[in-house]
Amino acid sequence: MAEPLIDKQFLERLELLTLHWQKSFNGLVGGHNVSQFAGPGQEFLEHRNFHHGDDLRAVNWRAYLRFEKLFLKMFQVEPRVPVRLLLDTSASMLAGSGTAEPSKFDYARKLAAALIYVGLVRLDSIVLQPFSDCLLDRCVSSGGRHRFQPAESYLRELKAEGKTDFLEVARQFLSTYPQRGLAIIISDFLAESDCLRPLQYIADFGHELFLVQLWGEEDRRPSGDSETELIDIESGVCVKIVLDREACESYTQAFDGYAEGVKRLALRNGGRYAGFSIQVSIEEAIFGALTTAENSR
Repeated sequence: MAEPLIDKQFLERLELLTLHWQKSFNGLVGGHNVSQFAGPGQEFLEHRNFHHGDDLRAVNWRAYLRFEKLFLKMFQVEPRVPVRLLLDTSASMLAGSGTAEPSKFDYARKLAAALIYVGLVRLDSIVLQPFSDCLLDRCVSSGGRHRFQPAESYLRELKAEGKTDFLEVARQFLSTYPQRGLAIIISDFLAESDCLRPLQYIADFGHELFLVQLWGEEDRRPSGDSETELIDIESGVCVKIVLDREACESYTQAFDGYAEGVKRLALRNGGRYAGFSIQVSIEEAIFGALTTAENSR
């Protein structure tokens, strides 16, 4: 039997995290846009006069006994915002890890599994949408924590392969998901073509971005000395460079500058950003980096 992506003890800890996020981070999973509509809710808003066709169950009968007039109780409702979790399954997610590290892809699947479980505990519906150079077959998770196993099995079956094409992914995403919602994107955001402009398109159409950027130590701080041959795992392009201390420092500065650009894009559009190495434990990422993700609010 295949080993589960996350164990039972971690799932139990996620139950507590769900309660914490509901109070302090309700924009991560589900909606955080409060609207004032009549309907089932927990926070009382106001009374209004009863009109023909209104639900009698919402009538304040105590007020009727006192004033002999029908009043309808109004509550504040938090509408469900669609949540789409986009998971990068391109070949680059297999690169950049050291020999002692899991791949970015394995790490990303565990992260996605944890987020899906949190959503299911909250009774949210989450669309898991893998992508590489296009949108792949999706998996819809809803119905409570007992529906976690199918989603976890689906994640375990995914493979990392192919190129990344953010522009095509953005076009298909906007066509497939016209209703605005929360787009959680887990990726290294490394591609031969630009990823920032396509992500901006998604934000321009009203979707809220939560960009989760992962990197391996080799992605950010390449090892080696003298002449080194770098091969792009997606395109196969080979580049020979001389790696010395100065070159490594310049490379790391360039990588950090790129990550800063991804973060700025999320924040200027009212979204969130979390970027970290896969050397960070999944528990620390979930209970730390994601919970305290930078935002513009």
